[in-house]
Amino acid sequence: MNISKTFRARAASAVSLTAVLALGATACGDDGSGSGTEGSGKGEITFWDNNGGPRTAVWTEIIEDFEKENPDIRVTYVPIPIADVQSKYDTAIAGGGLPDVGGVGTAYLANMVSQEALEPIGERLEGSALKGKLVESMVESVRSAAGRGDDLYTVPTSANNGALWYRTDLFEQAGLEPPTTWPAFYEAAEKLTDAKNNKFGYTIRGGAGSIAQALDAIYGQSGITEFWDGDKTTLNDPRNVAALEKYAALFRTTTPAADVNNDFTKMVAQWDTGTIGMLSHNLGSYQDHLKALGEDKFAGIPAPIGEGGTRVQVSNPVDGLGLFRSGKNKNAAWKFIEFAASHASNSKWNESAGAIPANTEAARDPWISATEPTALAAEALTDGSTEIVDLPYYLPDWNNISKADNEPGFQKLLLGKTTARAFLDTLAEELNAAQKEWKELGNG
Repeated sequence: MNISKTFRARAASAVSLTAVLALGATACGDDGSGSGTEGSGKGEITFWDNNGGPRTAVWTEIIEDFEKENPDIRVTYVPIPIADVQSKYDTAIAGGGLPDVGGVGTAYLANMVSQEALEPIGERLEGSALKGKLVESMVESVRSAAGRGDDLYTVPTSANNGALWYRTDLFEQAGLEPPTTWPAFYEAAEKLTDAKNNKFGYTIRGGAGSIAQALDAIYGQSGITEFWDGDKTTLNDPRNVAALEKYAALFRTTTPAADVNNDFTKMVAQWDTGTIGMLSHNLGSYQDHLKALGEDKFAGIPAPIGEGGTRVQVSNPVDGLGLFRSGKNKNAAWKFIEFAASHASNSKWNESAGAIPANTEAARDPWISATEPTALAAEALTDGSTEIVDLPYYLPDWNNISKADNEPGFQKLLLGKTTARAFLDTLAEELNAAQKEWKELGNG
């Protein structure tokens, strides 16, 4: 009898979860899936920031504004590093100690929904001042990612679209035009590389989070616009294989050797302090680049256009705020969510982060057009020039498959220890099994 890798992982997880639950019940008597209470709408609530550190200053300001407007509510702010947020939530769901409100991205939303950690918020939203004031595409993204039909489990706050950052000063010195097409991208990567003098055309993400960036590059080049063809993924389509071969060949040819271990923090820091021509990362790193380089030495543009004349990119996670089932003061927690997603607060947060606001009024604020990378990203998503490949965030196994399970395989690919075909076939096999399992449970 064959047992899928996802099933084995889930079975092992269930065993460890049982042990942790038993421990948690002894320790605190409250697991993360409790029903909680509505509360008085006053008192204290706890908020977990899912990108603690880079966003602490702006959240502190928003919380101060909220407490001035709601003097009967006190918010305890807990910054969680983005690399730790999923494991932190999983531990709290198993053993107790979840917050009242938390930042929840679509990449791990389905995992939390499947563990019954989050409260459905559709009815609350219907009776809220936020009704009709959230970008519909972002609402649909969080709804789809949850995998529960029409149920909504987070209030979207931002879209952190991908960008191709490039050093305008280095491009001008080399006589290169902005890398708006994939051929221009590869030409620039080669022309800007002088490895003997530690100058490279591109920095590739080989550490944590590498696969999402690679998927963006291969679908962008192949022009394939659907992740599924029936019940099978298009991931290992020959056109994607060819695109990945070309992309992976950049490593150590036009990129630093250290890239094989670089997560986004190291990759961004390396680009900001070195002489590397291009970097693929989302809008969230805009402020880092601005502080390190100044506004005259870099620019950010949407993903390159493919040979067919269309820009294709994979769906980027939408961030949001979730209300937890186990909360003891859901009324106060919901007030905080409403405030944080309102025009003024949502605009303030997204301007600081360089992201695209979910609040429709905030999305029309002047700072959007004044911040060129954000303006270009917003335009690319709304002007019909971009095709989006929807990644299956709804699969409970998506995050494990696209990260921990296969990131070591991507490193082997970069190092020449496996092929693009073998890597994509492995990834496709696991995703097909996860999709089949998900549908057998009555979804889709």
